[in-house]
Amino acid sequence: MSELRSAEQIRGAVETAVAEVSVLDLHTHIYPPSFGAILLWGIDELLTYHYLVAELFRQSPREFTYDRFWKMPKREQADVVWQRLFIENSPVGESCRGVLTCMEKLGLDVSARDLSGARDYFERLSPEEYVDIVFEKAGVEAVVMTNNPFDDEERPSWEASAEVEGRFKAALRIDNVLVAFKYAAPRLREWGYDVADDLPEKALAEIRRFLADWIDRMGAVYMAASLPPDFAFPEDSPCGRIIAECVLPVSREKGVPFAMMVGVKKLVNPPLALAGDGVGVSDLSAVENLCRDYPENKFLVTALSRDCQHELTVLARKFRNLMIFGCWWFLNDPSMIEEMTRMRMELLGLSFIPQHSDARVLDQLIYKWTHSRRIIADVLVEKYGLALDAGWVATTEEVERDVASLFRENFNRFLEA
Repeated sequence: MSELRSAEQIRGAVETAVAEVSVLDLHTHIYPPSFGAILLWGIDELLTYHYLVAELFRQSPREFTYDRFWKMPKREQADVVWQRLFIENSPVGESCRGVLTCMEKLGLDVSARDLSGARDYFERLSPEEYVDIVFEKAGVEAVVMTNNPFDDEERPSWEASAEVEGRFKAALRIDNVLVAFKYAAPRLREWGYDVADDLPEKALAEIRRFLADWIDRMGAVYMAASLPPDFAFPEDSPCGRIIAECVLPVSREKGVPFAMMVGVKKLVNPPLALAGDGVGVSDLSAVENLCRDYPENKFLVTALSRDCQHELTVLARKFRNLMIFGCWWFLNDPSMIEEMTRMRMELLGLSFIPQHSDARVLDQLIYKWTHSRRIIADVLVEKYGLALDAGWVATTEEVERDVASLFRENFNRFLEA
């Protein structure tokens, strides 16, 4: 076994292990090529991602309206973003840096500032070829998708039993059922589930049947919902009743966790579309109540507000059926990733999942994992160094084991528990 007795040896071992580890990315919005147009990829999709769209309007004159932008063809939208955020202003924001990292890792000449040359590169590739390139560049072995039966673009692929290659795992998204049941109910009835808006017992049984059917159809590894800051449980509401009487029993029966992503305020600025969502501080007593009162259920949780992170980490110390994961959305920035990873490691050791990409464009796997690996490695180097200062000598093999736990095996073990 190779003992690590100096700071230099520790850094070398950690950086090598983190660079080489294969990642299981447990939350994304990307899909296999067999799903058609809902797989987003390429430079124009990168540039028109909603993070950059939000920045664009901060750098644009008021006469450049939301409506005008959304009426543009995708390529013209990308041209505007490139001009405003990369040419007229320096691309120092994390989302702009992400585009640069993707281009650089793909071998494109970033210094040339040549958008047309970048487009030429992507036009020579098929989606299937590019998936292979991205997974290799990002060091990702598999991703978990976000799969919503209520999405009219996605559902036909499942109904047609489209083949889903093994690198793409499914997660059943149930926001529509939990937070918009009055709109979901007519669709459920259309699909043959006998539900009523006032949720009699028969309707609850039918919702359970719907969840079980779609878990089986997708092979879903968990159920998930994005929840508002005022999410409460227990609660005498459609959401509260459906969680208690449908989601939790089906979760136990199928052995799949219930993933809660808490703290999003939908469409605080509706004209921005996907870029218009905001953040609120969540009352995490709902998570506490669920973990305490349902010890046979497993819960994956991430929170959107920085203010929630310490409380959520403390909850994870108290409940072994809670696995916290990733730095979600507005927290997926280097300063926040570093702060959260350090705090979680200090309170939980290695028993958490430090990151997920939340990638909505395939290419984002490259930059999000490139950036996150560097930050997580730096935190690990610090912690192994502090252990060395106290007389503990780690080995290369132990570092490789620990890194594999953080980037892949903690998730696998939690699913299998």
